[in-house]
Amino acid sequence: MRDKSKQITVFLLCFLFLLGEALAQGLPDFTQLVEQNAPAVVNISTVSHGKQSFHQFHGPRNTPPLPENNPFSDLFRRYFEEGRGGEMLPEESESLGSGFIITPDGYVLTNHHVVEGADEIIVRLNNRKSYEAKVIGSDKGSDIALLKIDAENLPAVQIGNSENLKIGAWVLAIGSPFGFDATVTAGIVSAKGRSLPSENYVPYIQTDVAINPGNSGGPLFNLQGKVIGVNSQIFSRSGGFMGLSFAVPIELAMNVVEQLRKDGHVTRGYLGVLIQDVDRNLAESFDMNRPRGALVARVLKDSPAEKGGLQVGDIILAFNQQQLHDSSQLPPLVGATAVGEEVELKVLRNGVESSLKVRVEKLPAEDDRQQSEKTKAPEAGESNKLGLVFSELTAEEREQLGLSAAEGVRVKEVQEGPAAVAGVNPGDVVLMVDGKKITALSQLEKIIREMPKGKTAALLLLKPQGPVFIAIRVPK
Repeated sequence: MRDKSKQITVFLLCFLFLLGEALAQGLPDFTQLVEQNAPAVVNISTVSHGKQSFHQFHGPRNTPPLPENNPFSDLFRRYFEEGRGGEMLPEESESLGSGFIITPDGYVLTNHHVVEGADEIIVRLNNRKSYEAKVIGSDKGSDIALLKIDAENLPAVQIGNSENLKIGAWVLAIGSPFGFDATVTAGIVSAKGRSLPSENYVPYIQTDVAINPGNSGGPLFNLQGKVIGVNSQIFSRSGGFMGLSFAVPIELAMNVVEQLRKDGHVTRGYLGVLIQDVDRNLAESFDMNRPRGALVARVLKDSPAEKGGLQVGDIILAFNQQQLHDSSQLPPLVGATAVGEEVELKVLRNGVESSLKVRVEKLPAEDDRQQSEKTKAPEAGESNKLGLVFSELTAEEREQLGLSAAEGVRVKEVQEGPAAVAGVNPGDVVLMVDGKKITALSQLEKIIREMPKGKTAALLLLKPQGPVFIAIRVPK
């Protein structure tokens, strides 16, 4: 019996050993990849003189909090929080980031925010040689910058392709977090095509690779040793790594690089619409079998969309045969479209699918776009079945809001009911209900009275931040 127990023990030990070997062999070996590519990854330091915005913590937008009784609290606020507000900083402020060489003759790719506002940029190679860099061009919209150093026969990375990158694939980053040169971290792809609140034209690659301040601008490699992304941002509540890292896809970055080399600036396509996601309730109100596409909440005046016949309430289902699962997919597709190119939009309007041809134009300057999209909030009868009380708009209010002479009805009061639950607020202006443009209070009240119980209706509201569709279910 004892011999049999020994045999079982030996068997189990052998099994566990072989299992461990098998698991170890299944994990990627990054050593050769690092040896081949680390020499092409550089450290970037910048110096800004005088009154400048402070950008030492590249990537995270919020500075880590310190306890009130911490002896460094005042110093921390002075050099970080006040600096971000545009206050006078120390005479020279330094920042650190990463980058990588893309050509042997000295072109270096990094993030826009790494070099933004810099008076001096120093690129330090893996072999400790340093060069002063010249900015060839920098693009805030994609957070990509192209630098040039005066050197030859440099090690350069291989440019890959992120389009076929699969979620769950292993990836590796090399950079200079907190100034520690040539730091290597690895992880997996968490998601693709991520849209961040402050970014419209970048479908980010999300990973769980450890990215920290100073990694910005560094390369993200696949297992074949090719760059598939540029590490750009992290989501963090502490200022450090939390497992949410975002990289600019290399195809987009290289497109920007080519434009910067050729023209010194980036030109993007422009459609001229304000859009939002279609959630489950809105999908039901539009008689869709599932939520998808980009819902048009506003068509800007004299825009390509207006010229092409796009209307408020249309749902863009596809852009040049590419299906849209959510609205965040549309801006990068439009931005990457060549100016002057005619594109086909598949649109759902009043329950019927159709196609529109729209000629994409050049994206206007930011100030011009903001002026086109600008709206002012309006100043603050009987309650209806939705729990709303309305009032007519004056001619002056319509003019302030950029509305036509007979457009919209103001929400005067929101009582308990489905409208309050859906997010209707006093001062909102009702522009459309279930595809019908609202031109008078009496018309709106009639539409609401005739709504069948249990129906989900789509309302287009003009809020202080802009137009937005919401779905409201009529109580039974």
